[in-house]
Amino acid sequence: MPGAKLRGVTLDCADPQSLAGFYGALTGMSELFSSDEFVALTDGSGCDLGFQRVAGYRPPQWPGQDVPQQLHLDFRADDLDAMEALALELGAARPDRQPGDGRWRVLLDPAGHPFCLTP
Repeated sequence: MPGAKLRGVTLDCADPQSLAGFYGALTGMSELFSSDEFVALTDGSGCDLGFQRVAGYRPPQWPGQDVPQQLHLDFRADDLDAMEALALELGAARPDRQPGDGRWRVLLDPAGHPFCLTP
């Protein structure tokens, strides 16, 4: 039976180069492809992270649902405090609502997408 393997995830945004720079610095992924409209990052695992320019982009509103998040990314972190500090230094924001009783951290990337850091 044929099977599909996840090849990548692409996030809508207003500025693909800027958002790719944020995630590249956060994850250590490197640029695979770049144009004015799209940037792809890779770590060689076969699952890349893409960023595409969308005219009139509106950032998700988390935890509210006026503009739903539609998806979020989870990143494994050996040291949650250090990784959160790095993400904040790179331009992420920490929303007041933090579900999970400290077991994971919810942050917002510079384009407003929620993502989680998990142990």
